Amino acid sequence: MECCFTTLSSPVSTSFLNFQNPKLPRRKFCEKSSHPFLASPTLPKPFLQNYGRPQRLIYEPTSTRLSSGTYSRVTISAEAGRQGWDFGRFIKTLYFFNGPPSPAKFFDFIVEKLSGPSPSEAVNSMGTSDIVLVAGATGGVGRRVVDILRKKGIPVRVLVRNEEKARRMLGSDVDLVVGDITKDSTLIPEYFKGVKKVINAASVIVGPKEGDTPDRAKYSQGIKFFEPEIKGDSPEKVEYIGMRNLIKAVKDNLGLRSGKLLFGFEGDNYRQPSWGALDDVVMGGVSESTFQIDPSGSENGGPTGVFKGVVSTANNGGFTSIRTKNFSEPEDLSAYDGLEFRLKGDGRRYKIIVRTSRDWDTVGYTAGFDTEKGKWQSIQVPFSSLRPIFRARTVSDAPPFDPNNVISLQLMFSKFEYDGKLNETFMEGPFELPVSSIRAYIKDPITPRYVHVSSAGVTRPERPGLDLSKQPPAVRLNKELGYILTFKLKGEDSLRESGIPYVIVRPCALTEEPAGADLIFDQGDNITGKISREEVACMCVAALESPYACDKTFEVKSVIPFSEPFTVDPANPPPEKDYDIYFKNLKEGITGKEVLEQNPMPV
Repeated sequence: MECCFTTLSSPVSTSFLNFQNPKLPRRKFCEKSSHPFLASPTLPKPFLQNYGRPQRLIYEPTSTRLSSGTYSRVTISAEAGRQGWDFGRFIKTLYFFNGPPSPAKFFDFIVEKLSGPSPSEAVNSMGTSDIVLVAGATGGVGRRVVDILRKKGIPVRVLVRNEEKARRMLGSDVDLVVGDITKDSTLIPEYFKGVKKVINAASVIVGPKEGDTPDRAKYSQGIKFFEPEIKGDSPEKVEYIGMRNLIKAVKDNLGLRSGKLLFGFEGDNYRQPSWGALDDVVMGGVSESTFQIDPSGSENGGPTGVFKGVVSTANNGGFTSIRTKNFSEPEDLSAYDGLEFRLKGDGRRYKIIVRTSRDWDTVGYTAGFDTEKGKWQSIQVPFSSLRPIFRARTVSDAPPFDPNNVISLQLMFSKFEYDGKLNETFMEGPFELPVSSIRAYIKDPITPRYVHVSSAGVTRPERPGLDLSKQPPAVRLNKELGYILTFKLKGEDSLRESGIPYVIVRPCALTEEPAGADLIFDQGDNITGKISREEVACMCVAALESPYACDKTFEVKSVIPFSEPFTVDPANPPPEKDYDIYFKNLKEGITGKEVLEQNPMPV
């Protein structure tokens, strides 16, 4: 038995505390599993051991004179029959979460506990900018998108290659970053802070072989009226590699439809932060918990985590919890709306605590959730429901929760809710909560986070039995134009496979005519015709807010034939369209590739 003496520098009691110093447990391995994580079904728990029989702590006050003044000295010894405070487990808890114990830090910790609650610390405010990034912002569709967004008061940032050209075209006050989607090294993460949605109108440049006017008059008419060639970077670089680079750059900002896994198993992949128990031993209690992996405990027979233990109100305790070590890099969950747990309930009420500070004892953003006994269930905890709590009290002046900077997670079973409220489901004794996954989720209804302007005709160059003489020039000249449509399709596929909520707009031949004509939406890549760039820009902005457009691919044209110009009377403009009328009829999974898959041909 080792003894620890703690002498404080102010006239308060000095405690003589008994604790044991056990060896760290050896890690066990599961020989039946080849999974790198399941090789350790019981997680390391250096401070979760039972150290001897329960004992009673007896306080024996005496007086002694130190260098100045008279101090009370309290000796804590043990008496059989009552439970005693496990000081060794307390020290190991501090060690697990804070590293090797420092006498100075320990002294500060004790003084802080004796002094009562401290004010909450400052936390970065939640970013609420929700910026829309526009790529290809100086093109015919892109600059109109920027104009519409700004008129609607939506924060917009443009990604351009030529700053001078962009400021001349879009205004000197435009929020602008300079980068090239064909070069991933130019897409700096700092550029995309605050970006929550993307409209990609970037496209390979096609121009007349014989040249064009300074204002690109021939180009504006469409390639039906000139012999085209590729100007600048190839279709492969812009339409395919550029798309992949941009998706990679913004993916974490936009979020995934399936959510972001924080703990759990997905096929051969898993996320396992380092969990440790944080029980009421830190305040003198005797409750004890652990976190283990059951290799076959999930609802489908796969692995699951298990939060289990024994909770007791002895010594004024009454809670157990598991908490992750601080993440090496903060988790940015700003693209998501909350945390979702897949777990098997036991009828009790638990808490989730999310911290945005690396400090040990600070504000935790907290929410309680109820479980159903014996049932696997998915429980969603919206970020908006998290309350700033410090030592079971609401911190009314705390900053809002910052999902950009999640540092640690904590699951708790406690006698207490907060602000003096009690947990009505609390019972002393053993408990067990299997948790197979924790992920950040996007709430329903999900709207597109990435709007991509592609082109009608992308599946037609290799379509068997197609009469090319009746097809637009880009289809007939696909090979001569560097397989422009082929690489547009590959770029589309990259977006569809990314997991980002998206919509792909495939306009027919683009014109400089005004918006307002009646439209025809179609799927399967069969229609030909024309549509104004302004109309395409309007529907791209509308699609950002429409759940009906999410994860759809469609072609669009106006009802006006090529031979007839479309004009608008400025004194009597057409009413603003409700694009949801069109989006509602779209279906997922229709791209036009279905014909190619039934009749594969080498590309």
